[in-house]
Amino acid sequence: MKQWAALLARLVVGGVWLWAGLAKLTDPLGSVQAVAAYDLLPRALVEPIGYALPPVEVVVGLALVVGVMTRGAAFISALLFVAFIIGIASAWARGLEIDCGCFGGGGYDPDAASKYPWEIARDAGLLLASAFVVWAGAGRLALDSLIFRRHPERDDEHVHDLEGV
Repeated sequence: MKQWAALLARLVVGGVWLWAGLAKLTDPLGSVQAVAAYDLLPRALVEPIGYALPPVEVVVGLALVVGVMTRGAAFISALLFVAFIIGIASAWARGLEIDCGCFGGGGYDPDAASKYPWEIARDAGLLLASAFVVWAGAGRLALDSLIFRRHPERDDEHVHDLEGV
């Protein structure tokens, strides 16, 4: 059951990352503006993070969906969700009215305050799913399980081969 739950968590979180990253890849300047709107980072970091975030999201999403380097991708995913939760909570606490920029867009949004609780709850759920994958591993139908599959019968053969040495 744990293996199937890990697969589901991996696909949901990976799908969200792919959706978010691909939506922003076509508008890199919009991604930079969305990062700047939070007014949290030093100016020197806004552009590099704004430009890097969409490709990172796509890579993390692909890694989770296909199940390669799964625990590492899920760990990065969890860190990103922690950062996003902090960013959204900070914007809310400071009275900023900005679109989260999660799936493209960003900037002023007069209805932002009513969306913040949902966005935090969504990201908290995805953080928990990411943490579950870190704990449980890739689950079913993952390249990790094909690449790192253990073959006990082969392990036994190697032990017997070494006995004669």
